[in-house]
Amino acid sequence: MKKDLLTINDLTVKEIQELFSLTDKLKKNKAKFGKTLFGKTLVLIFQKPSNRTRVSFEVGMFQLGGNSLYLAPNEINLGIRESIADVARTLSRYVDGIVIRTFEHKNCLELAKEATVPVINGLSDFSHPCQALADLYTVKEKLKVLKGLTLAYVGDGNNVCNSLLFICAKLGVNMNVGCPKGYEPDAAVLKDAKAAAEASGAGINLFNDAFSAVKAADVIYTDVWASMGQEDEAAKRKEAFRGFQVNKNLVESAKANVLIMHCLPAHRGEEITDDVLNSQNAVIFDEAENRMHVQKAVLIKLLGR
Repeated sequence: MKKDLLTINDLTVKEIQELFSLTDKLKKNKAKFGKTLFGKTLVLIFQKPSNRTRVSFEVGMFQLGGNSLYLAPNEINLGIRESIADVARTLSRYVDGIVIRTFEHKNCLELAKEATVPVINGLSDFSHPCQALADLYTVKEKLKVLKGLTLAYVGDGNNVCNSLLFICAKLGVNMNVGCPKGYEPDAAVLKDAKAAAEASGAGINLFNDAFSAVKAADVIYTDVWASMGQEDEAAKRKEAFRGFQVNKNLVESAKANVLIMHCLPAHRGEEITDDVLNSQNAVIFDEAENRMHVQKAVLIKLLGR
């Protein structure tokens, strides 16, 4: 039976731990896995522009001995030129796996429903599971443990925030979310995360103040205030998020050696300042690199059968 990765909730705690363990092995000995997906082909359907997601999947697939094929937004016109169901059924006859980077999460769900090969969510407006896996893997790599740590997310309650809530709750990481009123994570997401946190012993807390969110945090995480598709809200959001910038003053309210994280691309001088982004505490490019390593582990687990 095929398995998809559409949200972090598609993975059990054991499966996440197995992915992290495999990622360790992939980082230590790249050559050992050079033929793992030999003869396999991955197709990337992208409705949004990308740097890290496209390059990390294409290079990762190459390093595993497989092939990848990129389909730009105007090549398929998913759901317009051709129905999502027909695209899924057709591509399933050609390839061994599909990555979709889209706006509406329902596109991921429909594609996965109709495809007979694994579907991986490379980003939707609801979820960014590969990013969250890379983020928590990076925290574990740097701090050696996860359970009992506190991650403070400062900014918009968006897809990245949703995925971090799910994975932190599962892995026993406390998560404080600092958002302006009206920009909090979806209530259903918070409810699900708190339910998972009860089992792991984690705490999920919501604040409308950035300084309260980062107090005693081991990690401070931020993202752009206006995501792709929200460009017309940029000016309004810039005003709403005043006071939620990750700057030196805010960072000093957390632990002395707090890790600074950002999924990139960053709008320097808006949600995060240059001095913080370039500081020794920032592990931003480590998490960007780890996107590839974690995704290679995901590809092996889903396609290597």
